[in-house]
Amino acid sequence: MPHARYLDPTGEKYGLPTYPWGAAWVLDDDLATRKQLAAMGLRPAGQEPAAQLMWGSRRGKGRRVRTALLYRISLSKPKLPMTRARARSLAAAMRARHTCPSCHLVFMYCIPTSLGQCPNCEYDTVPEDWELGYQDADAYFAAVDSAWLENAA
Repeated sequence: MPHARYLDPTGEKYGLPTYPWGAAWVLDDDLATRKQLAAMGLRPAGQEPAAQLMWGSRRGKGRRVRTALLYRISLSKPKLPMTRARARSLAAAMRARHTCPSCHLVFMYCIPTSLGQCPNCEYDTVPEDWELGYQDADAYFAAVDSAWLENAA
């Protein structure tokens, strides 16, 4: 059940029009979160948030108030298409996250930021075969290109 304490359609109390969780669609059907816009194939396109959702949450320590910004669907624009250059750029960024800065091996998982290097370097062990990904950058980007071509067709 929505809480009335989070209902502020004029924005006097919170600075933005505020609706309780689950009530924004009922009160204004032209509002959506970023995730909802993405599911519709849209993006906010630089518009300022039109409103926000507020709800109480028990996540984390103690009770917290959580928020989600809402954007106008009517002012949103279509998402930009994925190009080959964008796919290669994202692949390069992910490869960097999978590469250990100490031993320069590429792993199948992202290197933990808490360690700053792969667990094998941190704990002085040898990586197992299943942990290792493409060690050759050309083979890695060739796989990314072929996957992009399959999805683009």
